[in-house]
Amino acid sequence: MTLTLAKKVPASATPLLCSTVEAWPEIRKGLPVATQRWLDAVGFAAKPDTHVVLPDEQGRLSCVVVGVRASDDPYALAAFPQILPTGRYKLDADGVALDPQAAALSWVLGDYVFDAYKARGRVSAELVLPDGPESQRGLALATALCATRDLVNTPAEHMGPAQLAEAVKLVGKPHGAKVKEIVGDALLKNNFPAIHAVGRAAAPDRAPRLIELTWGNPKHPKLSLVGKGVCFDSGGLDIKPADGMRLMKKDMGGAANALGLAALVMALKLPVRLQLLIPAVENAISGNAFRPGDVFRTRKGLTIEIGNTDAEGRVVLCDAMAYACESKPELLIDLATLTGAARVALGPELPALFTRDMALGRELVDLGLQERDPLWHMPLWQPYQALIETPMADVSNSGSSPMAGAVTAALFLDRFVPADQAWLHIDLFAWTTLARPGRPVGGEAQTLRTLIHFLERRFAG
Repeated sequence: MTLTLAKKVPASATPLLCSTVEAWPEIRKGLPVATQRWLDAVGFAAKPDTHVVLPDEQGRLSCVVVGVRASDDPYALAAFPQILPTGRYKLDADGVALDPQAAALSWVLGDYVFDAYKARGRVSAELVLPDGPESQRGLALATALCATRDLVNTPAEHMGPAQLAEAVKLVGKPHGAKVKEIVGDALLKNNFPAIHAVGRAAAPDRAPRLIELTWGNPKHPKLSLVGKGVCFDSGGLDIKPADGMRLMKKDMGGAANALGLAALVMALKLPVRLQLLIPAVENAISGNAFRPGDVFRTRKGLTIEIGNTDAEGRVVLCDAMAYACESKPELLIDLATLTGAARVALGPELPALFTRDMALGRELVDLGLQERDPLWHMPLWQPYQALIETPMADVSNSGSSPMAGAVTAALFLDRFVPADQAWLHIDLFAWTTLARPGRPVGGEAQTLRTLIHFLERRFAG
């Protein structure tokens, strides 16, 4: 661990003198004249993610001056763990006072490397922070975010439905959560036919399953989280081209993010009765793969015509969401890497939020901007229900038009959620395409900081 929380920060740790561009002229004045001249000579102006290493009179490391965007920036220190000289550091009291949560979060995110298959190049620098509730919260957030990234980054060979279930058990065990699985043909016996239909082609080695985690006091309000767990998506018989299939190990990104959010709910001890549901499948091709034109009856009783086997995520979600709604939770949230249309509309960094409650949608957008963990409210435009109607069944899993694909996918799910059920649907990318400090290219946790803040506000006051 490159972050240490200590009751007493060691005096021997090297100071990090933090400054924003705005604060730099005043902070600069407090430095020795020789140091000012050196910093001016190298052009240091406290721009974010820049630093200068300062020696003492014996040529040893004395201090590091670093530029940050803001005192509460969740990536304030992310540029530094992997580039500073290996050693132990502390925050200098003479610089801009960083929020302890932001300091802890940004340092751990900045040190993140997915190193399961390739060793790190060097030992990272260590930051020592005073122990306290805010720094502990920052560490908890970072731990959940990094674990989410790890799940998404793990190749499908080592992250199939069974391994995803083991990950849920691993997260739940320290909190005393209960985890159960309904696997393979038992899905049919327990009335989860849509999950079975999508995943049956990968059985028996990678059999489909519904993973359910429960935690908390049954007397508390119920919170149900559902995450799309398509561990690999070939597209099925409507097979994807090679470039479209290359990143499909991340098609369980909704499940990874839902599990990360569940981990935070448990770690922060929110007063809720938590239910996490992950329909875990591989959308494979074999002789018993589901086909375009097939019609399946779902748990809710509605029938689905398969217009396209590559629109499988909504099919597995509908059974899980119908099951969640049977116990009438106070709030249902589903997270899914559901549509390319959402990425076309909003790009990779803005998850699409769908909710029937317009005021709640605005609240979450504002909160996301505040947390620098954004999402954007999109319309559940009911007239577009006509685009997923079919004479063969109650609903088609693919729209009759290529337009409004994220909306029609959300409207498909809308049919499986009672009108009086509070519900958030989040269509996310779960991947970073442009490397920046604390955000390497690869699997990503999106909306977790915003959602946990929202859940604390809603359930813990």
